[in-house]
Amino acid sequence: MSSTADTAARNALLQRCQAILQEEEILREGGGKVGQDRQRKMGRLPARERISHLLDRDAEFFEIGLWAAYKMYEQWGSVPAAGAVAGIGNVAGIPCMIIANDATVKAGAFFPQTAKKLIRAQRIAFESALPIIYLVDSSGVFLPMQDEIFPDEDDFGRIFRNNSVISAAGIPQFAAIMGNCVAGGAYLPVLCDKVLMTEGSGLYLAGPSLVKAAIGQIVEQEELGGAHMHAEVSGTVDFYEKDDASCLKRLRSLVAHLPEAEAAKTNGAEKKFAEPAKDPNAVYDLISLEGQKTYDARDLLASIIDADSLDEYKADYGKTLVTTYARICGHSVGIVANQRHQVRTKKAGIQMGGVIYADSADKAARFVMDCNQTGLPIIFFQDVTGFMVGRDAEQSGIIRSGAKLVNVVSNSIVPKITVVV
Repeated sequence: MSSTADTAARNALLQRCQAILQEEEILREGGGKVGQDRQRKMGRLPARERISHLLDRDAEFFEIGLWAAYKMYEQWGSVPAAGAVAGIGNVAGIPCMIIANDATVKAGAFFPQTAKKLIRAQRIAFESALPIIYLVDSSGVFLPMQDEIFPDEDDFGRIFRNNSVISAAGIPQFAAIMGNCVAGGAYLPVLCDKVLMTEGSGLYLAGPSLVKAAIGQIVEQEELGGAHMHAEVSGTVDFYEKDDASCLKRLRSLVAHLPEAEAAKTNGAEKKFAEPAKDPNAVYDLISLEGQKTYDARDLLASIIDADSLDEYKADYGKTLVTTYARICGHSVGIVANQRHQVRTKKAGIQMGGVIYADSADKAARFVMDCNQTGLPIIFFQDVTGFMVGRDAEQSGIIRSGAKLVNVVSNSIVPKITVVV
């Protein structure tokens, strides 16, 4: 009799566990096949596929908060997993906290439990010193419930406070905007150390319709907050990417520049590295004894850095300086190089090579700060006539921007090498 009862109890427990596993599979579907197909038609990957592409091959993903918001908000059609995916997995050999909005669930909108889930993930990452990667694709706060999202200690605004505290603690944060990033949610990626954005995505405090209603201005999404605009005009975006695949590839490359990734990769062994893409002797064909010859700084770097190791920072902004992450003999470094040939910018038009403008000084200052934060040595390749002068330069704040660059370099504590070209 006892054996029969034990068997029945065991079977009941197995059935309960099986039901839980089945429910978890449903939760992982998010908004379902229809929502996932909609993402693919827009040229975007669903959240879990993005994470799969980001992780190292065969790496496990330890998910947290799958049951968040379970059977809540049913008057709004339910919000599986609180409309976000969060967990820990290896990227470039090191464990990272990954937080991805699920755009198949209410367009990735933030509900109260969404905010709490993100804050918990941030807290775990902070306590464990894990780099954080945000895959952003959200329409912002779910407006019908905004009265419950803000007035709480673990509220929506706490996310931004955590961004700032985590950054101050020296824990790297990467944000990839791969869809919408609207209103208050726009602050999250910009508070991170590195910001990537894919073509067709939008980053703005107010969309075109709201702008028209508020101030009567008619503006297209790309002009207002598109990837091209933020890469070339505002300088908000550090890396412009064509699509999800290239964005995730770039993320992996950037994480691989972290000192922890370098250590994990070599594990004390001698570093393996690629030779430069160009013959080092090609440098003599680029520069002249008189220093009057123009050239592309990238051609100079191609004779020095390891082949295929260049990850250029803000490539379309502040073009008279080239700022890039790269490797030399397998060691990750940050590089700041004067661009000697004439460049054309969307915001300021033609700029002379070998001259530092306000936008390039601002870019270099931010880049040096990031290298200092990450612990990367910096190499300066200097071929410069000085800061730009004149009415336009003064009105652009050249003195302020130049002073900022001097301040940042003076306060950086990483090794610095200057090469006078």
